[in-house]
Amino acid sequence: MLLPGSGSDDRFVRSAFAGPLSAFGITAVTPVPRPGAAVVDGYRAALDAAAAEPGPLVVGGVSLGAHVATAWAVRHCAALGSRLRGVFVALPAWTGPAGAAPAAQAARATAQLVREAGVAGALAQAAAGSPPWLADELGRAWPRYGPGLAPALDAAAVEPAPTADELAGLDVPVGIVALADDPVHPLAVARRWCAALPRAELVISSLAAFGADPELAGRASLLAWLKAGGR
Repeated sequence: MLLPGSGSDDRFVRSAFAGPLSAFGITAVTPVPRPGAAVVDGYRAALDAAAAEPGPLVVGGVSLGAHVATAWAVRHCAALGSRLRGVFVALPAWTGPAGAAPAAQAARATAQLVREAGVAGALAQAAAGSPPWLADELGRAWPRYGPGLAPALDAAAVEPAPTADELAGLDVPVGIVALADDPVHPLAVARRWCAALPRAELVISSLAAFGADPELAGRASLLAWLKAGGR
Protein backbone atom coordinates (compact mmCIF):
# COMPACT_ATOMS: atom_id res chain seq x y z
CA MET A 1 0.00 0.00 0.00
CA LEU A 2 1.68 3.20 -1.23
CA LEU A 3 0.27 6.65 -0.42
CA PRO A 4 0.76 9.92 -2.35
CA GLY A 5 2.18 13.14 -1.00
CA SER A 6 0.34 16.39 -0.34
CA GLY A 7 -1.51 17.58 -3.46
CA SER A 8 -0.24 14.59 -5.40
CA ASP A 9 -2.19 11.59 -6.63
CA ASP A 10 -2.25 7.83 -6.99
CA ARG A 11 -0.91 7.97 -10.55
CA PHE A 12 2.33 9.61 -9.46
CA VAL A 13 3.06 7.19 -6.64
CA ARG A 14 2.16 4.26 -8.89
CA SER A 15 4.52 5.48 -11.61
CA ALA A 16 7.30 5.65 -9.01
CA PHE A 17 6.79 2.29 -7.30
CA ALA A 18 4.81 -0.14 -9.47
CA GLY A 19 7.60 -1.11 -11.87
CA PRO A 20 10.43 -1.60 -9.36
CA LEU A 21 8.22 -3.47 -6.89
CA SER A 22 6.71 -5.77 -9.50
CA ALA A 23 10.20 -7.09 -10.26
CA PHE A 24 10.20 -8.46 -6.70
CA GLY A 25 6.68 -9.81 -6.82
CA ILE A 26 5.19 -6.93 -4.82
CA THR A 27 1.97 -5.36 -6.08
CA ALA A 28 1.82 -1.59 -5.62
CA VAL A 29 -1.69 -0.72 -4.40
CA THR A 30 -2.21 3.05 -4.65
CA PRO A 31 -5.50 4.49 -3.32
CA VAL A 32 -7.02 7.59 -4.86
CA PRO A 33 -6.78 10.50 -2.36
CA ARG A 34 -10.03 11.80 -0.89
CA PRO A 35 -10.38 15.46 -1.82
CA GLY A 36 -10.77 17.80 1.13
CA ALA A 37 -9.99 17.70 4.82
CA ALA A 38 -10.57 13.93 5.01
CA VAL A 39 -7.55 13.11 2.84
CA VAL A 40 -5.56 11.62 5.72
CA ASP A 41 -8.58 9.73 7.04
CA GLY A 42 -8.91 8.20 3.58
CA TYR A 43 -5.31 7.04 3.67
CA ARG A 44 -5.78 5.43 7.08
CA ALA A 45 -8.95 3.71 5.90
CA ALA A 46 -7.07 2.30 2.90
CA LEU A 47 -4.32 0.99 5.17
CA ASP A 48 -6.88 -0.60 7.50
CA ALA A 49 -8.56 -2.26 4.53
CA ALA A 50 -5.23 -3.62 3.30
CA ALA A 51 -4.45 -5.01 6.75
CA ALA A 52 -7.80 -6.82 6.78
CA GLU A 53 -6.71 -8.87 3.78
CA PRO A 54 -4.61 -12.01 4.35
CA GLY A 55 -0.93 -12.20 3.49
CA PRO A 56 2.21 -10.09 3.91
CA LEU A 57 2.02 -6.32 3.80
CA VAL A 58 4.46 -3.53 2.97
CA VAL A 59 3.33 0.07 3.39
CA GLY A 60 4.81 3.43 2.55
CA GLY A 61 4.53 6.50 0.42
CA VAL A 62 5.91 9.86 -0.56
CA SER A 63 6.19 12.83 1.84
CA LEU A 64 2.78 13.07 3.59
CA GLY A 65 2.00 9.54 2.43
CA ALA A 66 5.22 8.29 4.00
CA HIS A 67 4.36 10.04 7.28
CA VAL A 68 0.87 8.54 7.43
CA ALA A 69 2.00 5.04 6.44
CA THR A 70 4.86 5.01 8.93
CA ALA A 71 2.70 6.32 11.78
CA TRP A 72 0.14 3.64 10.93
CA ALA A 73 2.86 0.97 10.95
CA VAL A 74 4.05 2.16 14.37
CA ARG A 75 0.52 1.71 15.76
CA HIS A 76 -0.13 -1.66 14.13
CA CYS A 77 3.25 -3.41 13.99
CA ALA A 78 2.64 -5.44 17.16
CA ALA A 79 -0.76 -6.68 16.00
CA LEU A 80 0.43 -7.48 12.49
CA GLY A 81 3.56 -9.27 13.63
CA SER A 82 5.49 -10.95 10.83
CA ARG A 83 2.83 -9.96 8.28
CA LEU A 84 4.25 -6.42 8.24
CA ARG A 85 7.33 -6.83 6.09
CA GLY A 86 8.48 -3.22 6.14
CA VAL A 87 7.98 0.39 5.12
CA PHE A 88 9.04 2.44 2.09
CA VAL A 89 9.72 6.09 2.97
CA ALA A 90 10.29 8.57 0.15
CA LEU A 91 11.09 12.19 1.05
CA PRO A 92 10.08 12.49 4.72
CA ALA A 93 9.40 16.16 5.43
CA TRP A 94 9.41 16.48 9.22
CA THR A 95 9.51 14.55 12.49
CA GLY A 96 6.74 14.88 15.09
CA PRO A 97 4.59 18.05 14.80
CA ALA A 98 4.83 19.83 11.46
CA GLY A 99 5.45 23.26 12.96
CA ALA A 100 7.35 25.52 10.57
CA ALA A 101 8.80 22.72 8.44
CA PRO A 102 9.37 23.91 4.85
CA ALA A 103 6.88 21.40 3.38
CA ALA A 104 4.19 22.44 5.87
CA GLN A 105 4.74 26.12 5.10
CA ALA A 106 4.60 25.37 1.37
CA ALA A 107 1.33 23.46 1.76
CA ARG A 108 -0.25 26.29 3.76
CA ALA A 109 0.91 28.91 1.26
CA THR A 110 -0.36 26.87 -1.67
CA ALA A 111 -3.73 26.35 0.01
CA GLN A 112 -4.07 30.12 0.44
CA LEU A 113 -3.09 30.69 -3.18
CA VAL A 114 -5.74 28.19 -4.33
CA ARG A 115 -8.38 29.97 -2.26
CA GLU A 116 -7.41 33.32 -3.77
CA ALA A 117 -6.73 32.36 -7.40
CA GLY A 118 -8.60 29.09 -7.84
CA VAL A 119 -7.04 25.82 -8.94
CA ALA A 120 -6.34 27.06 -12.48
CA GLY A 121 -4.78 30.31 -11.29
CA ALA A 122 -2.67 28.55 -8.69
CA LEU A 123 -1.51 26.06 -11.30
CA ALA A 124 -0.42 28.84 -13.63
CA GLN A 125 1.68 30.44 -10.91
CA ALA A 126 3.13 27.13 -9.70
CA ALA A 127 4.02 26.00 -13.22
CA ALA A 128 5.86 29.24 -13.91
CA GLY A 129 8.42 28.48 -11.23
CA SER A 130 8.61 24.71 -11.57
CA PRO A 131 10.59 22.30 -13.76
CA PRO A 132 8.50 20.81 -16.58
CA TRP A 133 8.09 17.39 -14.97
CA LEU A 134 6.65 18.94 -11.78
CA ALA A 135 4.39 21.30 -13.70
CA ASP A 136 3.01 18.30 -15.60
CA GLU A 137 2.37 16.37 -12.39
CA LEU A 138 0.60 19.29 -10.72
CA GLY A 139 -1.42 19.97 -13.86
CA ARG A 140 -2.80 16.45 -13.71
CA ALA A 141 -3.19 16.01 -9.94
CA TRP A 142 -4.56 19.33 -8.70
CA PRO A 143 -7.69 19.46 -10.90
CA ARG A 144 -8.63 16.01 -9.63
CA TYR A 145 -8.99 17.51 -6.14
CA GLY A 146 -11.18 20.33 -7.42
CA PRO A 147 -12.52 22.51 -4.59
CA GLY A 148 -11.10 19.98 -2.13
CA LEU A 149 -7.51 20.92 -2.93
CA ALA A 150 -7.08 23.76 -0.42
CA PRO A 151 -8.55 21.87 2.56
CA ALA A 152 -6.51 18.80 1.62
CA LEU A 153 -3.34 20.91 1.66
CA ASP A 154 -4.34 22.44 4.99
CA ALA A 155 -4.87 18.97 6.45
CA ALA A 156 -1.46 17.86 5.23
CA ALA A 157 0.22 20.90 6.79
CA VAL A 158 -0.91 19.99 10.31
CA GLU A 159 -0.62 16.20 10.17
CA PRO A 160 2.11 15.08 12.60
CA ALA A 161 4.78 12.67 11.49
CA PRO A 162 6.05 10.00 13.86
CA THR A 163 8.33 11.25 16.61
CA ALA A 164 11.85 9.91 17.01
CA ASP A 165 10.68 7.85 20.00
CA GLU A 166 7.85 6.35 17.94
CA LEU A 167 10.21 5.52 15.10
CA ALA A 168 12.49 3.75 17.57
CA GLY A 169 9.69 1.29 18.29
CA LEU A 170 9.18 0.26 14.65
CA ASP A 171 11.33 -2.86 14.37
CA VAL A 172 10.80 -3.71 10.70
CA PRO A 173 13.00 -3.03 7.65
CA VAL A 174 12.55 0.54 6.41
CA GLY A 175 13.90 1.84 3.11
CA ILE A 176 14.33 5.62 2.94
CA VAL A 177 15.12 7.78 -0.07
CA ALA A 178 15.99 11.47 0.13
CA LEU A 179 17.30 14.13 -2.25
CA ALA A 180 20.43 15.99 -1.26
CA ASP A 181 19.27 19.27 -2.80
CA ASP A 182 15.54 19.27 -1.96
CA PRO A 183 14.79 22.27 0.29
CA VAL A 184 11.20 21.16 0.92
CA HIS A 185 12.16 17.68 2.14
CA PRO A 186 15.49 18.31 3.88
CA LEU A 187 18.08 15.56 3.85
CA ALA A 188 18.58 16.16 7.59
CA VAL A 189 15.04 14.91 8.23
CA ALA A 190 15.70 11.66 6.37
CA ARG A 191 18.94 11.20 8.29
CA ARG A 192 17.04 11.76 11.54
CA TRP A 193 14.48 9.12 10.61
CA CYS A 194 17.21 6.68 9.62
CA ALA A 195 19.06 7.18 12.89
CA ALA A 196 15.92 6.70 14.98
CA LEU A 197 14.64 3.56 13.26
CA PRO A 198 16.13 0.25 14.45
CA ARG A 199 16.39 -1.28 10.96
CA ALA A 200 16.65 1.37 8.29
CA GLU A 201 18.86 2.30 5.35
CA LEU A 202 19.01 5.57 3.42
CA VAL A 203 19.68 6.09 -0.29
CA ILE A 204 20.39 9.67 -1.40
CA SER A 205 19.82 11.06 -4.90
CA SER A 206 19.22 14.48 -6.48
CA LEU A 207 16.28 16.56 -7.69
CA ALA A 208 17.49 16.36 -11.28
CA ALA A 209 17.63 12.57 -11.18
CA PHE A 210 14.23 12.41 -9.49
CA GLY A 211 12.64 14.59 -12.15
CA ALA A 212 14.25 12.70 -15.02
CA ASP A 213 13.26 9.22 -13.84
CA PRO A 214 9.78 8.61 -12.37
CA GLU A 215 10.86 5.23 -10.97
CA LEU A 216 13.85 6.55 -9.02
CA ALA A 217 11.94 6.85 -5.73
CA GLY A 218 10.65 3.32 -6.02
CA ARG A 219 14.00 1.77 -6.95
CA ALA A 220 15.89 3.68 -4.27
CA SER A 221 13.35 2.86 -1.56
CA LEU A 222 13.42 -0.79 -2.59
CA LEU A 223 17.22 -0.88 -2.54
CA ALA A 224 17.30 0.71 0.90
CA TRP A 225 14.64 -1.71 2.16
CA LEU A 226 16.61 -4.71 0.91
CA LYS A 227 19.77 -3.37 2.55
CA ALA A 228 17.80 -3.00 5.79
CA GLY A 229 16.84 -6.68 5.66
CA GLY A 230 13.61 -6.60 3.69
CA ARG A 231 12.45 -9.74 1.94
